[in-house]
Amino acid sequence: MAQLWGGRFEKETDKLVYDFNASIGFDKRMYKQDIEGSLAHVKMLGKCKILTEEEMNNIISGLNGILTDIEAGKLEITSEYEDIHSFVEAILTERIGDDGKKLHTGRSRNDQVATDTKLYTRYEIEEIKIRIKHLLEVLVNIISANMETYMPGFTHLQKAQPVTLSHHMSAYYEMFYRDYMRLSSILERMDTCPLGSGALAGTTYPLDRQYSAELLGFKGPTLNSMDGVSDRDYIIEVLSAISTIMIHLSRFSEEIILWNSNEYRFVTIDDGYSTGSSIMPQKKNPDIAELVRGKSGRVIGDNIGFLVTMKGLPLAYNKDMQEDKEGVFDAIDTVKSCLTLFAGMMDTITFNKSIMEESAKAGYTNATDVADYLVLKGIPFRDAHSIVGKLVLICDKEKISLDQLPLDEYKSLCDAFDEDIYEAISMKTIVDKRKTIGGPSKDAMKQVLEIYEKQLKDLK
Repeated sequence: MAQLWGGRFEKETDKLVYDFNASIGFDKRMYKQDIEGSLAHVKMLGKCKILTEEEMNNIISGLNGILTDIEAGKLEITSEYEDIHSFVEAILTERIGDDGKKLHTGRSRNDQVATDTKLYTRYEIEEIKIRIKHLLEVLVNIISANMETYMPGFTHLQKAQPVTLSHHMSAYYEMFYRDYMRLSSILERMDTCPLGSGALAGTTYPLDRQYSAELLGFKGPTLNSMDGVSDRDYIIEVLSAISTIMIHLSRFSEEIILWNSNEYRFVTIDDGYSTGSSIMPQKKNPDIAELVRGKSGRVIGDNIGFLVTMKGLPLAYNKDMQEDKEGVFDAIDTVKSCLTLFAGMMDTITFNKSIMEESAKAGYTNATDVADYLVLKGIPFRDAHSIVGKLVLICDKEKISLDQLPLDEYKSLCDAFDEDIYEAISMKTIVDKRKTIGGPSKDAMKQVLEIYEKQLKDLK
């Protein structure tokens, strides 16, 4: 059992205890960040004359060799080591001798793991942002192409008023754009480096923490060593942000699943993003959307689990914090795969435009505009509301839409109706009248699309 401690112990740790304590099985994925942090640390030690130039260069060469060999598959990270930190240090010492034992000068595993975790999380946030940006681009393409694709808007899952597919997709663009910006703001708040905090109380070595922070791309060092080693706010924020992304994906998936059903038939999912049934040959299932919806629960569980882990911890570092890794690794892996697959599905999906428009008509989504028509003719709104309700009842019994109802039926309830009612309640007229920014009209959506295109160009 390879470990970095043991001097004050008289016997070996029980194997079960060692295995329970070890994190190598999951923190090995941070090998690159661990080596990156160690390289910055040793360069700083050399700059501060804590190590000689020869010792510094020997350690740097050894660390770079380890990184090269891991990535080339020549060096395997095995479970005989307690964690990725002990693995790297042990291999380094094995390769370069006693100089390797000087790597850990002026730092603790506490600030080391805090630094590794921040570096890893920072990298993965950027990876998630790339995927969100791609999904935003897919949505912008759909928005641009469907400003006159009419469909029902819903409240309470009941058809309410007509909108366009562009307007509907714009709502999801807004959600995912907020997700992107939320991740960006997390990066700003976590832009301080714990390296040099030591176990909790700093160190007596004359470290240049600003230098090592800059080498690692941070704006500066953490200003309190106790907080530096025990802060996991950024993990909590990332898990929360990822949970929100997954909620948005889940809501979107739910609609795609509904729209793909035989009852809706609003969309046809590409064969590449569908599966069939082992027994029912006619089936074409929206499995990607269903899995995304299902995986959202797991990610939310990762979030809640870590909140509960952190809620009662005293300062400073506690071993409980090792539990940050598996949950955040799982959440990151899950959201990345979900974003990639969902964007692919949406990029290849077919919208059945005529069915969407007929659904809007059949659902009496223009009923409110019939009432507005009467109000403009001088009928009090409450009376107009009652008249239109009776018209809908007639249409419902005859299984027709309001634009199919004969004019004499309209006039039987109110003489104010005239031939212009049909133009007034057409999908195009209704939508195009809603010109205020945020509305579904083509004019409004053109303004919004221009803003979206600029936003995408500005995203970094």
